[in-house]
Amino acid sequence: MASLLRNFWATPRFALNQDYKPQCIAQIRCLASRDSTLLSSDTVRVNGVPSIEEREKVIPIDDVENGHLSSSIKEKSKEDIQDKLEPLWDDGYGTQTVKDFLEIGSDIIKPDGGPPRWFTPISAGPPLKDSPLLLFLPGMDGTGLGLVLHEKALGKVFQVWCLHIPVYDRTPFDELAEYVEETVRMRHASSPNKPIYLVGDSFGGCLALAVAARNPKIDLVLILANPATSFGRMPLQPLLPLLKSLPDEFHVTVPYLLSFIMGDPMKMAMVNIDSMLPPRQIIQHLSDNLTAFLAHLSGVADIIPKATLLWKLKLLRSASSYSNSRLHAVNAEVLVLASGKDNVLPSANEAQRLASSLRNCKVRYFKDNGHAILLEDGINLLSIIKGTSKYRHSKRHDYVMDFLPPSMSEFKKAVQDFRWYLNFTCSVMLSTMENGKIIRGLAGVPCEGPVLLVGYHMLMGLEVIPLVEQYLRQKKILLRGIAHPTLFTQLIESETNESSIFDMLRLYGATPVTASNFFKLLATKSHVLLYPGGAREALHRKGEEYKVIWPDQPEFIRMAARFGATIVPFGVVGEDDIAQLVLDYDDLKKIPILSDQIRRDNELVARMGVTVRTGMTGEVANQTLYLPGLLPKVPGRFYYLFGKPIHTKGRQDLLKDREKAKELYLHIKSEVQNSMNYLLKKREEDPYRSVIDRTTYRAFSATFDDVPTFDY
Repeated sequence: MASLLRNFWATPRFALNQDYKPQCIAQIRCLASRDSTLLSSDTVRVNGVPSIEEREKVIPIDDVENGHLSSSIKEKSKEDIQDKLEPLWDDGYGTQTVKDFLEIGSDIIKPDGGPPRWFTPISAGPPLKDSPLLLFLPGMDGTGLGLVLHEKALGKVFQVWCLHIPVYDRTPFDELAEYVEETVRMRHASSPNKPIYLVGDSFGGCLALAVAARNPKIDLVLILANPATSFGRMPLQPLLPLLKSLPDEFHVTVPYLLSFIMGDPMKMAMVNIDSMLPPRQIIQHLSDNLTAFLAHLSGVADIIPKATLLWKLKLLRSASSYSNSRLHAVNAEVLVLASGKDNVLPSANEAQRLASSLRNCKVRYFKDNGHAILLEDGINLLSIIKGTSKYRHSKRHDYVMDFLPPSMSEFKKAVQDFRWYLNFTCSVMLSTMENGKIIRGLAGVPCEGPVLLVGYHMLMGLEVIPLVEQYLRQKKILLRGIAHPTLFTQLIESETNESSIFDMLRLYGATPVTASNFFKLLATKSHVLLYPGGAREALHRKGEEYKVIWPDQPEFIRMAARFGATIVPFGVVGEDDIAQLVLDYDDLKKIPILSDQIRRDNELVARMGVTVRTGMTGEVANQTLYLPGLLPKVPGRFYYLFGKPIHTKGRQDLLKDREKAKELYLHIKSEVQNSMNYLLKKREEDPYRSVIDRTTYRAFSATFDDVPTFDY
C-alpha cells in the first residue's frame, strides 16, 4: 500500500513583525481526489500507512508561515498554465542565493514532529502544460532547499517536489528509499508514458540510485550532483570519529568548517553579480554578499546539530553501501555532475567510475566548483539538462517538440563566454527589403514563420555563433539550426567531459538533420537555418573559399512549399579574415597516423548509423568528418547579406512540377553566390574592416556595437 503523499506548496512570505513566531504546520496534499477534509496531526506517522479513505482526500492540516511555505494550497488556474516559453524568457537565475537558503533554512527546521515530506516552492511554477515531475532529494542538510538557485527556472518546465527530512527525524535509509519509491510508483501509475526526474544532491544521489535500482522498468532520469556513493573513500574519513568526542560547546564551530569545505564562498557570493560590471562594482557587490553570507552562517549549526550530524554520517555510510551494491540493476538515464574542487568527496574519480558501471550514464565535469555545486555561481541546472538533451516529455527525446528556448540569463552567459569572438568578428548584418533595397540590420527578414534561411557554411561553421546571437538580439527569435547528427552522439564527448560548444549548440536549438525534424520545424512555424552544403562545405579544401558546394537535387524546396515557408538566401564572408587553412583533407590523407585516425572515426560514425545523404553521388555525398589544421590571423570582420525573401505560399507548381522546384533551387543557389560576390567586393571599402581600426573607433565613440561599415 502506498503511504500518504505529503506535498507542501510554498511561498516566500515573511513575518510582518519581530514578535511573530512561525507555527509548526504542514499542508498535506493527496493526489487521489479533489475532496478535502481535516486530518489531525496525530494521524500522520513517519512512513506510516493511512487508510484508503485518508489517502483519497486532500488534507489541509495546519499552516506554514516560515518564510518559504505558504498558508494555503492555491490551485493553478487554466489561464496560468502556459503552452510554451518565448525566447529570452526570465528564468529568475540569480534572484535567490545562498543567503535565502540559510534564511529559509533557519525557519523550516523548527521541530514539528512530522515525518519526511514533499513540498513545492511557490516560486517553482506554474509549469508548462504536461510538464514532467522532478523530485529533488537533498544532501546532508535534509532541508530540501538545495534547489533555491534553480527552482524558478525548473518550476517553469517541471512539477518540482522537494523532499524535506526534519532535523530530528531518524528514518533509516531503506525506509527513505521506500518513501520516495512509493511516490515514484504512484506518479508513474497516473502517467506511465512520462519520465520522472530524480535530482539527487550528495546523499540524495545515493537515494536516487537506490530508487532507480528498485524500479528498473520505470522511466527515470537521474541527475546526480557529486553523489555520495564514494563516501567510503572520503578524504576526511579519519577525522569523523573525532566529531563524536567533540564537546557540545565546540560543535558550533563545525558548521563553519563544513561550509568552507563543502563549497566555495566566493562562488556562492557571486551568484547574483553581473560579471560584465566594472571591477569596482563587482568587488563592492561581492563584499556585501560575503558579509550577508557570513552573518547567516551560524544558522548551519541549527540545521545540522551534533546529534543530527552523527546520525547523517551513519546514514551516509549505509546509503553508499546500499546504492553501490545495486548499481548493476540501474536502467535509468543518468547524468552525473562532478566537481573538480570537491573537498568532501573524490567526486571527479567517482563520476568516471559511475560512467563505466552504469548502462546509460553521461558526465559533466566542473573543474572549479566545490561539493555544494548546486549553490555556486556559474551552474544553471536547467541549462545543463537542456545542453545534454535530457529534457523530454515522453519515453524518447524529441529535438523539436521537447525543445526549450534559451532564457535571458542563458543568452547573457553565452554573450559573455563568446564576447571576445563576437567583438573580434564585429559582424555586419545586411538584409534586403521586398523592394530590393539593402539595409543595415535584419528588418528585411520576415518575422512571421515558417522562415527558411538558406546559406553558405563557412569554414568550421565560424559564422553560426554571431548569426544566432544577432538574430536573437535584433528579432527576439531563435534560429533552429539543422545540424549533422554526429553532434548528438557520444562521439563528440570530450575526454574531460566538460561542457563544450556542442552543449551550447544543443542549448540553442541545433537539431539533427532528418526529414521528420525538418517537417516538424516548418510545421511549428519556426525560423530554420539550413546549409545544403553541410559538412562538405564547412570542411572545404584549399582554394574552395566562398565556393557554394550544394547537391544537385532540390532537397528543401518541396518541403518549404508544402508549408508555405518564406525562403531567405544569404551569403557570408570573413573566414579568410579570421583563420588560414593550412592542412585540409588532402593534406591529412598524406600523413599516415592522421589518415588512419580519420578513417577509423568515420567508420565508427557509419557503424552508428548517423551518416547523412547515403546513396548520393558527387562532392556533397563525400562528407568525411575531420579536424583541419588552422592558423589564426589578426581578426578581420564578418559580413552577412540576406537576400530578398522568396515566398512559396500558394506555389502549388513547386509541389507538382519537379522542374519548377529545381529552377527555384538553382535561383536560390545563385543568389547565395551573388551575395558573397557582393560582400567580397564591398568589404574592400570598409574603413573598419581591421580590428585595429575598430578598436580605435570604439575607444573614442559613445556606441560600442554599431561600428560603421561600407555604403550599401
